Amino acid sequence: MAKRIALFNHKGGVSKTTTAFNLGWKLTELGHRVVLVDTDPQCNLTGLVLGYRGATELESFYGDHPDRNIFAGLVPAFESRPAPITAVECVEVAQRPGLFLLPGSIQLSEYETTLGIAQELTGSIQALQNLPGAMPFLFDMTAEAHEADYVIIDMSPGLGPINQNLLTTSHYFIVPTAPDFFSVMAIDSVSRILPKWQKWAEQASSMDILKDASYPFPAPATKLLGTVVQNYRPRRGRPASSFQHWIDELAQAVETILIPAIDGAGMLLPGAEYEKAGVSLSSLNLVQIPDFNSLVAVSQEHQKPVFTLEPSDIDHKGTVLEQMLDNRDQFNGLFEDLATKVIQLST
Repeated sequence: MAKRIALFNHKGGVSKTTTAFNLGWKLTELGHRVVLVDTDPQCNLTGLVLGYRGATELESFYGDHPDRNIFAGLVPAFESRPAPITAVECVEVAQRPGLFLLPGSIQLSEYETTLGIAQELTGSIQALQNLPGAMPFLFDMTAEAHEADYVIIDMSPGLGPINQNLLTTSHYFIVPTAPDFFSVMAIDSVSRILPKWQKWAEQASSMDILKDASYPFPAPATKLLGTVVQNYRPRRGRPASSFQHWIDELAQAVETILIPAIDGAGMLLPGAEYEKAGVSLSSLNLVQIPDFNSLVAVSQEHQKPVFTLEPSDIDHKGTVLEQMLDNRDQFNGLFEDLATKVIQLST
């Protein structure tokens, strides 16, 4: 079975989509097959992969391929169709064999309320018993059809029922962050909400009505792989002092708030596993990625990660080009390190 890894932080602007895309690509470079799942109704990952810049292009894609998105894949469960959930035909990512996209849909948000009702553990939910297990079932079917080893789930910033379901039914999760005040506050919030979600999932998975559903709700076993810190400005090879301050604050919040909270909820791997992968037990930081702003824009234009850019992709010459190629190579090393740690921790 493919390993499902969710990228979650209910704070926006922490590069979840870019991380999902680059991590998925790097995992395929290292010999794995990967399905990227866009569960954010804004569909940024879908637009990035397809190279679409506007609503008109996306509208054409959905019109031409009405069954090739996450909303359509879940219709049999959420609209009580007689046909069962089947694998969605994914889009193979251009220039990267073995990497696939399960496109998102703005319509997915229409299922938020229904799923929320289904996930309430009071009263009779006979008519809704198939909903809580529908998304992991769809992902497993789709991964199997594409012979994938990993499913990378790009989540929206929010704390609603869909995100609750996505995180608690994943095998692992990563918390992307940015070095700022709001990311520190988000760590505090996540530390309070995740144990509640885990407790709910444990209760749900023990209910016979969900065990006997057409799409059984799985027993929760999600574990935190670690955090990613990105979008800081480097100075002489290190984060500038103003960014280092918030990187230190994030590390302290993870050590003193997040780790104790999720450890109590059983959402951590054994300490020896982190140590073996070279991950600090205090911060659980997988990697720190500086701001490669201009290169990110170029990579999005060419629909491929920064670390795959060729000199011909970069419209510069001389020392500027050399510096950008050095940054590209640094970016490559960082994501190779991240992907290697993810493989080690999830094996």
